[in-house]
Amino acid sequence: MAANPQPTLSGLARALIQQGRITEADALACSTNGASGGPNAFIQELAQRKLMGNQDVAAFAAETFGYPLLDVNALDQAALPREAIDRKLITKHQVIPLSRRQNRLTIATADPSNMRILDEIRFQTGMQVDLVVAEAEKLAKLAEKVSDSAEKTLRELTGEDFDLDLLQQEGPGEKEGDDAAAEVDDAPVVKFIQKVLVDAINEGASDIHFEPYEKFYRIRVRTDGVLREIAQPPLILKDKIAARIKVISRLDISEKRVPQDGRMKLVLSRHKAIDFRVSSLPTLHGEKIVMRILDPSSAMMGIDALGYEPDQRKALMEAVERPYGMILVTGPTGSGKTVSLYTCLNILNTAGVNISTAEDPAEINLPGINQVNVNEKAGLTFAAALRSFLRQDPDVIMVGEIRDLETAEISIKAAQTGHLVLSTLHTNDAPTTLERLKNMGVAPFNIASSVILITAQRLARRLCTCKQPVDIPIEALLQAGFSAEELNGSWQPYGPVGCDRCKGSGYKGRVGIYQVMPISEEIAHIIMTNGNSMDIAEQAHREGVRDLRQSGLLKVKQGMTSLEEVLATTNE
Repeated sequence: MAANPQPTLSGLARALIQQGRITEADALACSTNGASGGPNAFIQELAQRKLMGNQDVAAFAAETFGYPLLDVNALDQAALPREAIDRKLITKHQVIPLSRRQNRLTIATADPSNMRILDEIRFQTGMQVDLVVAEAEKLAKLAEKVSDSAEKTLRELTGEDFDLDLLQQEGPGEKEGDDAAAEVDDAPVVKFIQKVLVDAINEGASDIHFEPYEKFYRIRVRTDGVLREIAQPPLILKDKIAARIKVISRLDISEKRVPQDGRMKLVLSRHKAIDFRVSSLPTLHGEKIVMRILDPSSAMMGIDALGYEPDQRKALMEAVERPYGMILVTGPTGSGKTVSLYTCLNILNTAGVNISTAEDPAEINLPGINQVNVNEKAGLTFAAALRSFLRQDPDVIMVGEIRDLETAEISIKAAQTGHLVLSTLHTNDAPTTLERLKNMGVAPFNIASSVILITAQRLARRLCTCKQPVDIPIEALLQAGFSAEELNGSWQPYGPVGCDRCKGSGYKGRVGIYQVMPISEEIAHIIMTNGNSMDIAEQAHREGVRDLRQSGLLKVKQGMTSLEEVLATTNE
């Protein structure tokens, strides 16, 4: 029967023997008993046999091998670059990354003679490694804390009662044996992302931001137009969270140098699914990911739910029911233009109407409507899509945005030749939209003969049910735009309070503020005679068209929103 082979003594053990600190028999015994005990088992066995304490071994190793000695208790744990080394290496070798500068990484270890650890870290990070010696016992506790803190924090953020099987994901799917997919298929990360998405949907958020910074990682959601931080996961998880989102959004997880755009879907039930538009952006400290929540039900709410006043709704519906002409919706990003356009398209979406849209990108999938994603790199511009639409026997055309003269001219030509055209422009109000088209180079005659209605809009936060009456000085109301006659009426302004339902903000949901301006013969005449936007605004006022501020003040009188919110939203 063959004898058991003698264990191989480490460089630290041989140095201790050479310096006369322990005998060779003790070294062999400690190595034998610690062979299956994990990293630094030899040092732990020395301490257990009372041959040398952890502190003595660390001091000996630092002096013998010529490395600095570090007291782990003096470290600022929050400032450690934990993401510099994979968590598995930290646990496997009980090493801690201390600092990272350019291509050099400083590591704390208890046994600087273990070259295998050094080589493995060099290979995994691609960096030059500098060593610092620390006590084995303290290193082990810190390594355990570092490796466990991520999952522990995620469990705390997620909550143990969250149902992992609540969602079904539609993505590219991970293939068995796919290393990249396996790397990001981390149950706590998956569970955490799912909870963030579900909470954002339940809260009515429009966007979710995953943002990495140098020393922290945060997640914010935009609810009712306001960004709010909801979580700060461990910084070490930033790459795993980004990779997981990219996998289920059909993005290239190996490409981190350029922005990418993708989509994903969460199926909440047999009758409820939410789409997400995903955008990744390389930043100084990792990839920032923004997810836009696209709820198809928002396009199905109907015109009554958008907040139009009865006269505004009547004017819009009359324009939508016209067989041809151009309807323009204007406002800044995030003002609800897309939902307004989709609501109009949904009204027109019947079996007898052929509808085509060119969007950048298509946000909400509407069955029965032919939606085209603009791809300028491939040559599929708004203008190219419009030309193709005109050969597809359309009845209604929607152009995501009129950005240039070519797109404007084709759109106007389509409106003049028997098609209803809907589109958006980025202008402050309805009258300046007509001037913007002229500045693009569109002839005044073409504008006057094609545009039938312009809607400018904003979104103001709606007061929560916890609202309370407020006393506002008459001078402030007059300065805001109320007339003296309006102040004689029996109405009461309300202000925000804050409760559990609105999470203390005083606002819950949003309401649209609109300026709906039909193009009358008088306004068309002003356009034809090269009148400016001020002339058009004066004529629209004479015709009873409320501007955005007046429409907002009407919402204040109705108790829907606060005066402060209207002043901020319609800042003129």
